[in-house]
Amino acid sequence: MTNPTDAIHFGTDGWRATLDTFTDERVRIVAQGVADYLREEGADAPVIVGYDARPSSPGFAESVADVLIKNGFDAVLPERDCPTPTAVWNVVDRDYSGAVVLSASHNPPEYNGIKYFPDDGAPAMPEVTDRIEANLREPEALPEADHGVVVRDDLVTPHVEAVTELVESFGFTRGTSAASSSEARAGSDATRERGSKLDLSGLTVAYDAMHGSGRGVTGEALEAAGATVDRIRCETDPEFGGSAPEPTKENLQELVDYVRSGKADLGIANDGDADRIAVATPGGYLDENLFFAATYDALLEHNNGPAVRTVSTTFMIDRVANAHGEEVVETAVGFKWVADAMGTHDALMGGEESGGFSVKGHVREKDGVLMALLAAAVEAAEPYVQRVEKLEDEHGAIVADKVSLDCPDSEKARVLAELEDVIPDEVAGVPVDRTVTLDGFKLLCEDGSWLLVRPSGTEPKLRVYAEADSQDRVEAVLDAGRDLVGPLV
Repeated sequence: MTNPTDAIHFGTDGWRATLDTFTDERVRIVAQGVADYLREEGADAPVIVGYDARPSSPGFAESVADVLIKNGFDAVLPERDCPTPTAVWNVVDRDYSGAVVLSASHNPPEYNGIKYFPDDGAPAMPEVTDRIEANLREPEALPEADHGVVVRDDLVTPHVEAVTELVESFGFTRGTSAASSSEARAGSDATRERGSKLDLSGLTVAYDAMHGSGRGVTGEALEAAGATVDRIRCETDPEFGGSAPEPTKENLQELVDYVRSGKADLGIANDGDADRIAVATPGGYLDENLFFAATYDALLEHNNGPAVRTVSTTFMIDRVANAHGEEVVETAVGFKWVADAMGTHDALMGGEESGGFSVKGHVREKDGVLMALLAAAVEAAEPYVQRVEKLEDEHGAIVADKVSLDCPDSEKARVLAELEDVIPDEVAGVPVDRTVTLDGFKLLCEDGSWLLVRPSGTEPKLRVYAEADSQDRVEAVLDAGRDLVGPLV
């Protein structure tokens, strides 16, 4: 008989699988592994069990809570599905033992997932998840007298209050483009009456929750700070409207069109568990690389500190940092590596091209609610369209893109091993200056363009990334990447 633990493996961001594999039995086994890990660590404070808007998530969360209390831990469940960063922030704020979150993030509706966050509020590093995997076993209950209890609590309100206060601390002031002087004065008065120092009055934001856990959270946070919010896909839908709740350009056409029509100053979207962000401006979908660069540059107007970016993220971050006398730390893909480097280097901002970001003063976990407020504050001070134009005038244009190639998880190691033997001396006619092997293979070309091939940590795919100074060059580099990897898969 197959051992149910054989299907469980923690990748880049927890364990995810389709619901035929992601079963209640296996979820309980993971919960027991977490309980054993916490016991080994001598932890005795409560554990938060968060969950996203997928129909199966509340039941899985209750199963996790059941295993934890039978192992002697108190379990805290949110009053409703909530963003992953909401659960994580509360762990740190309340000095709890950790959080278990049931979410498949941006994966299609037939998936679910589970991830663990330690008490420091950063994603679990491999040494932690390896120990949890080593502890995987059928649940075993302590005597009833030693059981913990399950409680429901409001986790959203304190998290929103905290991120609002943090964004206010960065020192952005509303520019004249957001509203007329009379509107600004009226908005500021209304904001003060609400007790919020963050003033987004005069700014209209279109918010797309993608039917995820940001609904009822991110839009309300923006409104509380004075913004006018127009909502898109802010109701539950077990099928996520027929597509994965992933905030890509292709999945956000309605939001992009809404902003481009002039109905809103800014468009903001969160993914399924609201730990990621995407932005639309009157100019269209704002590439996540450019959003990162423009936001980091804006933060540096009143603050200082290095940036942390993944190997798949734009070199524009390096150019911005250099212009301000700051450094950049490059990591492997996966926010756990970003989070670890942010702590080590006291970074001002860290992020990845897939839309996950955090900033200094917050927990070291990507937070789409925080970033929505920060993006709105940046936009209100000076529109992103103008900020990006200035960056490109100063540092040159960048174009980035990526494609995915199907590759079973069992074949990824073989493909990468074989790829090492066929690394070319040039990519689409341009010589390779050097190769970085931090995560897969990143080929840096003499003209500043680059090609990256790496395995996905969440799906049975290989990712091929490219960056250059023109769309034509990016397409040529991506074609070269496909030609290089395709025969090996």
